[in-house]
Amino acid sequence: MSHSVEAKSRFSAARVLVPASAVLLFLQAALVVTGGAVRLTGSGLGCPTWPECTPGSYTPVPHQAEPVLNVWIEFGNRMLTFALVLASLVVIISVLKSGRRDLRSLAMGQFLGIFGQGILGGITVLTDLNPITVALHLLLSMVLIAGASSIHVRRFAPSVSIESSQLTRSLGKAHVSIMFLVMILGTIVTGSGPHAGDAQAPRFDFDIRTVAILHADVVIFLFGLTLAFYVAVGTSPQTKIKLRTFTIIALAQGIIGYVQYFLGVPALIVGFHLLGAAVLWISAWRVFLSTRIRMDTK
Repeated sequence: MSHSVEAKSRFSAARVLVPASAVLLFLQAALVVTGGAVRLTGSGLGCPTWPECTPGSYTPVPHQAEPVLNVWIEFGNRMLTFALVLASLVVIISVLKSGRRDLRSLAMGQFLGIFGQGILGGITVLTDLNPITVALHLLLSMVLIAGASSIHVRRFAPSVSIESSQLTRSLGKAHVSIMFLVMILGTIVTGSGPHAGDAQAPRFDFDIRTVAILHADVVIFLFGLTLAFYVAVGTSPQTKIKLRTFTIIALAQGIIGYVQYFLGVPALIVGFHLLGAAVLWISAWRVFLSTRIRMDTK
C-alpha cells in the first residue's frame, strides 16, 4: 500500500513539473522583456535605491521624484522576481517529489540564479545603471533561460544521450557559443546607444555605428555556421528541424535589427528585438541540446 501511495505521489509531482517548467521558462524570458521595458522607457531609476524602492519604503510612495509611470514600471520588474522565486520553488519541489535526480542541479541552479539576479539588479541600480552591470544582468538572464529550457525539454522523462559524431557535437558547441557572442555584442551596442534607462546613466565610450557593424558581421558569420551545421548533421532529423526553426527566427530577428538601426533605434522596435533575442536564444539552446540528448517532442 505504501508503495502505491509513493508511486501516486511521484506521478502527481511529475505531472506538476510539466506546466511548472513551462511557467518558469516563460517568466525567465519575461524578465528580459520587462527589463528591456524599464530601460526603453527611461524607468531604470524609477526606484532609485535597493533593496528598498525609495529610502524608508520597499514600495513606491506618493510624490517620488520619478514620474509615477516610470516608478511602477521599475517596481513591476522587481516584483516579477518574486513570481520567479515561487515558480522555481514549485519546480524544485516537483523535481524532488518525482524522484527526478537528473534535474536537481538544474532546478537548484534556477533558484540560486534568481537570487543572483536580484543582487546584480541591486548593484545595477546602486551604480546608476552602469552599462557593464546592465549587460551582465541580461547575460545572466540568458544563462538562466538556458537552464529553464533544459528542464522544460526534459520535463517528461530523463533524456537519453544520443550517438552523434564528434563533428556534430563540436558544431553544436560552436553554434551556441557564437550565438552567445552575438548577445554579448548586442549588449555593447545597447550600452553605446541612446536607451540607457535614465538620462544621466553612463554609456560605453564606443562608436555605436562601429559596434553595430561588428555585431551584424558576427550575425552573418552565425548564419554561415548554421548552414554548414545543417549540411554536416546529415540524416539527423531532430537537429535539422531545430536548425530550420532557428534559421526562421534568426531571419526575422535580423530584419528587425536592420529596421531598428536604419530608423534610429525607436524604443518599440528595440523592444521587439529584445524579445526576439530571448526567443532566438531558446531556439539556439534547443539546437545545442539536440546534439547531446534525445529530446521529448511533445
